[in-house]
Amino acid sequence: MSDAPASSSALLSFNNVSMTFDDGTKALDNVSFGINAGEFVTVVGPSGCGKSTLLRIASNLEASTGGTCSIDRNSIGYVFQDATLMPWRTVVRNVELIAELHKLSKTERQQLSAEAIELVGLSGFEDKYPRQLSGGMRMRASLARSLVMKPKVFLFDEPFGALDEITRERLNDELLRLFQHEGFAGLFITHSITEAVYMSTKVLVMSARPGKIIAEFDVPFSYPRNHDLRYEPEFGELCGKISHALRGAHE
Repeated sequence: MSDAPASSSALLSFNNVSMTFDDGTKALDNVSFGINAGEFVTVVGPSGCGKSTLLRIASNLEASTGGTCSIDRNSIGYVFQDATLMPWRTVVRNVELIAELHKLSKTERQQLSAEAIELVGLSGFEDKYPRQLSGGMRMRASLARSLVMKPKVFLFDEPFGALDEITRERLNDELLRLFQHEGFAGLFITHSITEAVYMSTKVLVMSARPGKIIAEFDVPFSYPRNHDLRYEPEFGELCGKISHALRGAHE
């Protein structure tokens, strides 16, 4: 595969990005790829290979020590492994948070939060507190909070990893519906090959630390995707190829 710099038209691009931490740990090694609007790219790789570091660099939580990352940092949605909701705020008040930080008027906040809550299927739960919600519902609220400002780029750091399989698959479908509705550029991190193939337009495989892209797979299935796609022979074959590449990543 090519190590050429990402296209200048990409909404998110990494160009020869490397990362060495202060203790000398080299996390990333010359990573280059880009994501356009309407593309959903998933990165899989061994634990500790730098997947989450890529997201932190994209969101400006970390500064790379080599190469460049290009992104409109005023138009990012970031969904973490945990829902990170404020326990003293209701669903609607949690969803309004980013709009508040952008100093939007109360009327604008209410309108945008209502739209986001409806998009993620939480209408009727606006006045509930996080402790009153299931894990899946809390993650829906987290998605809604990130959707409020209609970001052009979404970063997902294993958002469904702690959920049971049935809830995870339902939220996969919900997120794909949002992806088709909003048309954002998505960068998704997961350890699940099945989830990666089901969600994505492209899957990238990273090596063990220092992480670099060692394989990429275009996903040929059109959207919308049906749950039963997971049981199609072509789906299983692609998962097998990615699994083989991932085993090589550990070596």
